[in-house]
Amino acid sequence: MMPDQERSDPSASLRAAALLVTEGALVELSAADAREVVSYMRPQRVGAGQIVIRAGETRRNDFMALVLHGEVTVENAPAASHEGMVVSVLGPGSLIGEMGLVDGGPRSATCTANSDLVLAVLTREAVLHMMDARPAVAARLMLAIAKRIADHLRDTNRKLMTLARVSKALQQELDAVHAVNKRLLDQVPATPVAKARG
Repeated sequence: MMPDQERSDPSASLRAAALLVTEGALVELSAADAREVVSYMRPQRVGAGQIVIRAGETRRNDFMALVLHGEVTVENAPAASHEGMVVSVLGPGSLIGEMGLVDGGPRSATCTANSDLVLAVLTREAVLHMMDARPAVAARLMLAIAKRIADHLRDTNRKLMTLARVSKALQQELDAVHAVNKRLLDQVPATPVAKARG
């Protein structure tokens, strides 16, 4: 939940609620629902260079965060790995960690603060309180999160299909090159081993 100082500053809560219903977050929520959800969030400051979420982590994985200020780099591998690939850079109005809020499973990406961040964090415990106090709002929140995850899954499926087509085309190209090389090698006269040694 937002602490007393944030509650006493309605403009901060209104800004957070406005960011929660943008394209990068949960656009399906109404403004009233967003204000209610924000009342269950708590602000968190993160310094530049700090890891907010680490891929594979199984502790501290029951929350999602809304970026209020700053930028977050999302990588598809743990930060300790030098093979990570930056998937995206997210700014204000972006959500991170929503899958962890839903399933509590290991994190699928590493999110690192590109700059000093201000986040609004929603924990699973806060969602459970919301389910007791405001079940209709909690239900709409979970539907919006489910739609967001489904949209990401559809986008990933489209990318995988494109990758499969590219892979198939590359394999056909390699097979054609291999066939040409084999024909060329078959045309080269064989040199007897004995003559080659002599």
